[in-house]
Amino acid sequence: MRRKIITIDEEKCNGCGACESGCPEGALRVIDGKARLVGELLCDGLGACLGTCPEGAITVEEREAEPYDELAVIRNIVPQGRNVILGHLQHLKDHGQSTYLKQAVSYLREHKIAIDMFPQIADHNSAGAARQCPGSKTLSFPAQRAIPEGEEMPSQLTHWPVQLHLINPAAPHYRNSDLLIAADCVAYAYADFHRTSLRGRTLAIACSKLDARQEVYADKIAALIDESCVKSIRVMIMQVPCCSGLLRHVVDGAGRARRRVPVSCVIVGIGGEILSETPIDIESTEAVG
Repeated sequence: MRRKIITIDEEKCNGCGACESGCPEGALRVIDGKARLVGELLCDGLGACLGTCPEGAITVEEREAEPYDELAVIRNIVPQGRNVILGHLQHLKDHGQSTYLKQAVSYLREHKIAIDMFPQIADHNSAGAARQCPGSKTLSFPAQRAIPEGEEMPSQLTHWPVQLHLINPAAPHYRNSDLLIAADCVAYAYADFHRTSLRGRTLAIACSKLDARQEVYADKIAALIDESCVKSIRVMIMQVPCCSGLLRHVVDGAGRARRRVPVSCVIVGIGGEILSETPIDIESTEAVG
């Protein structure tokens, strides 16, 4: 049958193995130094693994392939534990794969696997699913005052939420702001994050290795540029290879936007030091200067 399925560019693949953790279905393995699609029937073609590849070697194409087999996938996933099962169910729900979702939930019930969240995930129309999580409610905070010498600095965060999946690009605090998009680990590694990086900027955070559904990130970034008219975007990532995926999402989103705004990338070392800050040429997706 003809369907969407991933393909791997062997020239770009460096064999790092990051994609394996991004594919709980078990369709990817590193063999002879390259990532391989080891089971077409395990690949759903939804692209959860794309954002985990630091080299951009994985894409989705439409071609003749074995039919996807949800029962084979859920059997593969169950031994990986509750969190992986829930992540897979949420992945199916977010992509509107109701038939596969029902198959997976039926398998779990049949095998008496008690997962407290899966009934809510399975029911798209449940009242619980429609309620907004209190942690994702949009909030703005008062402007921070100047800090006298020797006094502890207060948080420079001006709004909530900040996770890229949860933010609303139309939220008023993003309007005409300078936007900081930071990898999750940056604020832990870089001690001066609030004073030198976050102060005076709005914030969104993400992890290009562990976040699911990263295919929506570029659209959100494009909306922040076109609808909220952000004035600039500064990306802060760690020096580890998997972090470069976040920069690719920003470059992709900025390239889709109708407006053009200045984009720069700051790389933070794992020891907490700033290694570089580079302007990004969105047209060529190459650093300049």
